[in-house]
Amino acid sequence: MKDFLKFTFASVIGVILAGVVFTILGIITLVGIVASSDTETVVKDNSIFVLDFKGSLSERVQENPLQQLLGEEFEAYGLDDILASIKKAKDNDKIKGIYIQPSYLEASYASLEEIRNALLDFKESGKFIIAYADQYAQKMYYLSSVADKIIINPQGSIGWHGAGMQPVFFKNLVSKLGLEIQVFRVGTYKSAVEPFIATEMSPANREQMTECLESVWNRIQADVSDSRHIPTDTLNAYADRYMDFCQAEEYVQCGLADTLMYKDEVISYLKQLSGRDEDDKLNSLFIEDMINVKKNVPKDKSGNVIAVYYAYGEILDAPGSSTEDCIDVQKMCKGLRKLRDNDDVKAVVLRVNSPGGSAYGSDQIWREVVRLKEKKPVIVSMGDYAASGGYYISCAADRIFADPTTLTGSIGIFGMMYSGEKLFTETLGLNFDVVKTNKMADLGASLGPILTRPLNASEQELMQNYVNRGYKLFVSRCAEGRKMSTEAIEKVAEGRVWTGAMAKDLGLVDELGGIDKALNAAATQAGIENYSIIGYPEKENIFASLLGNQKKHYVNSEIKEYLGSYYNSFKALENIKNANCIQARMPFDPNIQ
Repeated sequence: MKDFLKFTFASVIGVILAGVVFTILGIITLVGIVASSDTETVVKDNSIFVLDFKGSLSERVQENPLQQLLGEEFEAYGLDDILASIKKAKDNDKIKGIYIQPSYLEASYASLEEIRNALLDFKESGKFIIAYADQYAQKMYYLSSVADKIIINPQGSIGWHGAGMQPVFFKNLVSKLGLEIQVFRVGTYKSAVEPFIATEMSPANREQMTECLESVWNRIQADVSDSRHIPTDTLNAYADRYMDFCQAEEYVQCGLADTLMYKDEVISYLKQLSGRDEDDKLNSLFIEDMINVKKNVPKDKSGNVIAVYYAYGEILDAPGSSTEDCIDVQKMCKGLRKLRDNDDVKAVVLRVNSPGGSAYGSDQIWREVVRLKEKKPVIVSMGDYAASGGYYISCAADRIFADPTTLTGSIGIFGMMYSGEKLFTETLGLNFDVVKTNKMADLGASLGPILTRPLNASEQELMQNYVNRGYKLFVSRCAEGRKMSTEAIEKVAEGRVWTGAMAKDLGLVDELGGIDKALNAAATQAGIENYSIIGYPEKENIFASLLGNQKKHYVNSEIKEYLGSYYNSFKALENIKNANCIQARMPFDPNIQ
């Protein structure tokens, strides 16, 4: 018995000591990761900046120090980091060129166009850009077409087949769950509710999606045509042939690629271009390295600041436990008020990448933009989309910039109420009763986001009138901000979505261009030449990030990897529980493939 207790005690002590040791080692490892993430990158002579994409693209990303520990292969890239890295690579004499290795990147064409334009600017330095892939997905080919030389594996392929969108419809799923959805909307084209009440697109929705898709595809062809010197008619004919399954030699023959090489041959070629010997290793810099490369410009000492406020994701009044990829209305309003009161901030660029969301929340942000504009210039730079609520929060700006493939407009609102009477009574066996003092006192009685009964005729009329008033308010905000008549706005409203190129012709956008053009316009309007650019809201420091939502970030990253382009549809369903019933949201998920 004594031996048993002795061995048990020794085992317990051993486990405790092992736990202490592993804890200390873990802390040391994390401290090392944090320290290395803040260490300035030293650029060696004859270096190459490698754009090795394998993941998803967002406007900004929170640094994830656990990524290497958790073994995440599906990375999240920040557009801001990529654009800044390309600019630093252009200005650094030790970096000889850029090597694009486009494995996979979940991104919209507007963001890819901004990266592409940054690469075009990089080429003005006289440095080289080389692209190589085993298989080029169409979006990755669009990005890579800017390269001086496009190389493909002898057994590889290039995706070139045209653009398409495939919305997901949930009507039958909702019916099987025993839910009834009551819809209130204004606008022929306000079709955000269609996935829940139909199994196919309405004629109006099909019309607007077709025109937007054709506008985007025309832009893609024009850009590729300029870079590859292939007429757009020929490119369109190639797309009709579905080039994805051609032999690699045919891509070279038709001009989509320049040469065939295996990966080892590409490495040797890059060594030659960068001035390295065959036996030397490539001096490669990746995005995570470039983030910590020092800018090759003197530090601005003017004290002037142009703030870039990033507003991306769905607009939610109450985003719940995670604010990742969504706009927290209260947080953004508070942030804009701080910028208004900060005398060092001479102008604000509002970077909007949002499909909209809460109509109420959009109006609160609109109000803060109006107040901010009273004290300093406000310039909007639209990303992949700035539609419905995303346009609502943009329309008051002094000037609006959009990429040609940005999806914007969608001026309209709608309401949806979820009734679970059949679900509760027939499936779950729940029954409800009520006592009330007035005939509508129980309107909105629910379990979570689901009403216990559908709205009656009087209640439906009440809701529709509420939505009608919201639509008129939205139209008036746009008319005031764009200095147009309400009649002119109503002609381009009705919930209809436009591309940036189309919106410029309609007066909803002032100029086509990315965030750099918006920054130049902000400086000009503020009357300043020297300034620093600071991004808001401030990113969490690494320790706060470690103690915060790293687990949720990791889970979201895994879901994104497996769902791919359907992730946005998943998020829309997930956000139902936090969403306001009255929405200013674009009418479809812009998953253009």
